[in-house]
Amino acid sequence: MTSISPDRIRQIEARRDELSALMATGDLPSDRFVQVSKEYAELEPVARAAGEVRRLRAELDVLAGMEDDGDPEIKTMAREEIDTIRERLPVAERALALSLLPRDAADERAAMLEIRAGTGGDEAALFAADLFRMYQRYAESQGWRVELISTSSSESGGFKEAIASVEGKGVFAKLKFESGVHRVQRVPATEAQGRIHTSAATVAVLPEAEEVDVKIEDKDLRIDIYRSSGPGGQSVNTTDSAVRIVHIPTGLTVIQQDEKSQHKNKAKAMRVLRTRLYEAERDRLHQERAGARKSMVGSGDRSERIRTYNFPQGRVTDHRINLTLHRLPEILAGEMDELLGALIAQDEAERLASLDS
Repeated sequence: MTSISPDRIRQIEARRDELSALMATGDLPSDRFVQVSKEYAELEPVARAAGEVRRLRAELDVLAGMEDDGDPEIKTMAREEIDTIRERLPVAERALALSLLPRDAADERAAMLEIRAGTGGDEAALFAADLFRMYQRYAESQGWRVELISTSSSESGGFKEAIASVEGKGVFAKLKFESGVHRVQRVPATEAQGRIHTSAATVAVLPEAEEVDVKIEDKDLRIDIYRSSGPGGQSVNTTDSAVRIVHIPTGLTVIQQDEKSQHKNKAKAMRVLRTRLYEAERDRLHQERAGARKSMVGSGDRSERIRTYNFPQGRVTDHRINLTLHRLPEILAGEMDELLGALIAQDEAERLASLDS
């Protein structure tokens, strides 16, 4: 891992002190004060980590000199302290290096969670519903708010598709590695012979876009209004309230029919469309910047099989990091911290390694 130089640490702390002094003057125009305080808020934890590294290194230098002391007691004490600091210093240096990694600007955003049944018919739709409940329970444990945007139910009681907005602190940062194909292996309730079936569902986690993020021209939209329908094609509403919006330049299509109000359906459809357009632009920029770096965790390829949920063995395996946890019931109940934490740690390790290369 790259060692942060003393000069770099001095620069970080000096900039933090400079920003603090600027805010204390009381002479800054309001827009400049907002800009300075935002930079200070982002830099302060980095400077704190830098200060800890500087302090530990200084202590190590002082103790190294004490090792040559003629007093055996002082020598022994110095060596014990040196051992302690040599354990703590790499941890502090890693924390500083992580704080200096470029941050994903979307990490603090709300996320749009989209789950779709894949291969496997009714069993895939039931599994999609299981996944939705898993994320819903995890969100509840984090104190996040889940707003259902739209669902398309199957006749078996599962979800052909479910879209929800998840809001709270660090939502996208924690859920962004969930995009991909999730596979389930279990005996369906309708299976008389007890044979294990394999089916799948696709998960997409997108950072939710604000109106200012994406400019959508009215001329680029085709909006169709029609009567909504439920499973089996039966009519749900007696008024024309369902909305289909097509973004003509990209061909992206969003259908929304969960609300009885045409205006509410249009607003929700625009929210989903805006988020998908924002993610498409993020993907384009990511491809341009990625170059040769191939990430095991963060490719975001939704056709990639990322995880298997095996019911007979009670295990969940994440194929990207070769992690198997024999805690399937707990994970489906929303206890996802160990799984998500391992993915985040792998991503951090890859990004730190890319700094060294």
